[in-house]
Amino acid sequence: MRPLVSWMTKSDPAILEFFEETGIAMPPAVVSYNIHGVSHPTVKRRLPVLVEHELLEKVDEDRGYYRVANRGRAYLSGELEADELEPEK
Repeated sequence: MRPLVSWMTKSDPAILEFFEETGIAMPPAVVSYNIHGVSHPTVKRRLPVLVEHELLEKVDEDRGYYRVANRGRAYLSGELEADELEPEK
């Protein structure tokens, strides 16, 4: 089972799964349009957080495209422990 850690929301796994399933880079509008139950403002707010924690990567600054990072794939496959996702103090 994938851990949800202190900085994550219930939307984050769905967002990551969508990126993993499609295998393409996308802007926030495409993501929010295709994920049922996750609003566009939520997606726009969460993508930079997922980038900050290296689960996604921003691949086009000008257009705002994102894709799943290797660490995001590791999270989705259950290879990361919860303590590996928490920021260091």
